[in-house]
Amino acid sequence: MPEGDIIDTQDAKPVATGRAARPAALGFIFATALMDVIALGIIIPVLPNLIKQMAGGQTTEALHYVLIFSTSWAVMQFFASPIVGSLSDRFGRRPVLLISIFGLGIDYLIMGFAPTLGWLYVGRLISGVTSASFSTAGAYIADISPPEKRAQNFGLIGAAFGVGFVLGPSLGGLLGGINPRLPFWVAAGLALINWCYGLFVLPESLPKDRRADFSWRKANPIGSLRLLADHPGLLGLASVFFLYMLGHQALQQIFVLYTGDRFGWTVRDMGIFLGATGIGSILVQTTLVKPVVQRVGERGAMLIGLACGAIGFAIYALAPTTALFWCGLPVFALMGLVQPSSQGLMSRRVPPTEQGRLQGATSGIMSITGLIGPSLYTTVFAWALTGGAGLHIPGLGILMASGLAVCSFLLALRFAKLPSASPA
Repeated sequence: MPEGDIIDTQDAKPVATGRAARPAALGFIFATALMDVIALGIIIPVLPNLIKQMAGGQTTEALHYVLIFSTSWAVMQFFASPIVGSLSDRFGRRPVLLISIFGLGIDYLIMGFAPTLGWLYVGRLISGVTSASFSTAGAYIADISPPEKRAQNFGLIGAAFGVGFVLGPSLGGLLGGINPRLPFWVAAGLALINWCYGLFVLPESLPKDRRADFSWRKANPIGSLRLLADHPGLLGLASVFFLYMLGHQALQQIFVLYTGDRFGWTVRDMGIFLGATGIGSILVQTTLVKPVVQRVGERGAMLIGLACGAIGFAIYALAPTTALFWCGLPVFALMGLVQPSSQGLMSRRVPPTEQGRLQGATSGIMSITGLIGPSLYTTVFAWALTGGAGLHIPGLGILMASGLAVCSFLLALRFAKLPSASPA
């Protein structure tokens, strides 16, 4: 589509098909996403220990396998997300979601009963494919939301992720104390209950007249990312999203080790902080996204979120005491404005027939940051601790995340602008 050739479809209202023409509603997909994320979160605290147990009980050996499992999962996400997104553009969101959720439930059973490390690894690979259904959930939101409400609706889905990742690991820790395999069985039950819910309740959100032909050329990861260059301004927004997500990887990769080294935090201390972080994200995405977007627009909300993220990371990196470290939490929580705003802006730049491809591409971007993040942050953290180049700054990796947020902010100043109209 040439620059400026954008057709306005603001009057087009999203409709659902099937299931006795039940109207599509945000509550359906919110519940689906919530149960999926809880199921994913349940296994987080027990999977490394199960790997360690099956690897012979040696921590060093277990770390090697944990890295392989994590990287392989991200690779499967990278390849599967655009394919799943394109399939949902062709056959509708509902069947793709149902197949993915059912596959996820069966996969948890495979991992729960896995007799060897090899079987557990196979289960993790399958999980990387079936978990790619989140790109379809994002496309569902774009289908049922008018452009001006997409950011707040993406925010509610972000809140579902927050609730799931607060409840899931807590529940997984309790269940894992009873039996290390019990969380996998409970996760399987939740996924299969979710599948039944979708089978009988979830309506289709993409009418047949808005569907697109499936093409392997477009569905492969490179073809999916090429979509970002095919629409004016979309590649710039994707770059903003990439830097934001790469900065966010610092929380997953080195935060536990950093706070333990810097402040002597225990697992309990870190659990309390991560729980508070999740609650802060939930509050931002459920109560602030809508009024902030209404007042300053999606672009303004994104810029506020990136600025607060940069400041929050800097506080985390430089705070000399635990009390000052905690002061960064309410500032950093406002970074929760970024993802729903960026998804809202990007979804405005592609037609309904390509929303699945777009969500697949954004999931691919997240997978790329998941591949880069572990090596990048652990290397920088180790270099800082060993006094590389005469430095001894334990928070250097967190400062780097702050710098990435600043770079993302500068790019957003240039590219986070509304198109003249929504594409059809």
